[in-house]
Amino acid sequence: MIESYNTITEKSIGEYREKGSKFIAYAHHVKEEEEIKELLEFYRAEHHKARHWCYAYRLDNEGKLFRANDDGEPSGTAGKPILGQIDSFELTQIFVVVVRYFGGKKLGASGLINAYKTSTAEALKVAKIIEIKIRSYYEVGFAYERMNDLMRFIKHDELKIINQSYDKQCKLKFSIPVANEQEVLDKVGKLYDVKIEKLYTM
Repeated sequence: MIESYNTITEKSIGEYREKGSKFIAYAHHVKEEEEIKELLEFYRAEHHKARHWCYAYRLDNEGKLFRANDDGEPSGTAGKPILGQIDSFELTQIFVVVVRYFGGKKLGASGLINAYKTSTAEALKVAKIIEIKIRSYYEVGFAYERMNDLMRFIKHDELKIINQSYDKQCKLKFSIPVANEQEVLDKVGKLYDVKIEKLYTM
């Protein structure tokens, strides 16, 4: 089970030049493909005189939601090297676009691969990388008189209470890192009249 992942906190930029061509890499933290479409539109407008806007992204923790796009460059010479650097830095929820201004001289396949790889690496080297712990979210239902017992059982340094309501049937919503999930579930399971429901993990 994956317990955490690495991502970047804000935009970072890297640049590489070869034989007159300029490659500018922009790295962004993203969560959805819609954000990527908006960023691509922005950079195409911002760099409307550029020749290519090649990119790659990886969004999910399981490694299934990703894409690499060569945007007119020879197959495998742009998007794949960009994605390769994303994976080399072990990042997710990230989008990198490399804008190329053509300098008039062809670089060849190996030259292009190196250019897209290097510009992306330069952007990721200066990025602020953080580790995000994957958390599971739960809702607990219980009688008011069980409040003290429940709070004692679920007390954990990593547990975060999101919201709580105290009507006839009290409800408490909290999150816990998946690494500590079973420990809390085992404790709550000892309270026979408490109902716990898993909402989601992210």
